Order: sequence, then structure tokens, then C-alpha cells
Amino acid sequence: MRGAIVKIREILSDISRTLQVARKPTREEIWTTFKICFLGLLLVGFFGFTIKFISTLIQAG
Repeated sequence: MRGAIVKIREILSDISRTLQVARKPTREEIWTTFKICFLGLLLVGFFGFTIKFISTLIQAG
């Protein structure tokens, strides 16, 4: 029981330390993150479309 309380205190200490160091991202950081995520989605979508298109060609032939 005592070990669980110590573990909880350590976790809360880690959370507190993280929140003290954290800061709000700048507009430029948010925009960069958005662009990277959007490019990643485009890339995954392109690969999915390409695989589906190739499988359609194989099944039709």
C-alpha cells in the first residue's frame, strides 16, 4: 500500500514538472505542425489510392 502511494506521488511530481516547463506554442509552430500533418495525410491517401487503383487493374485484367 505504501509503495502505491509513493508511486502516485512520483507520477504527480513528474506531471507538475512537465507543466512547469510546458509553454503555449507560437503561431509559427502550430502552422508548421499543421503543414507536416497535412502532408502526411496526403502521402497516406496517395499510397492508399495507388494500391486500390493497382488492385482494380489486376482484378479487371
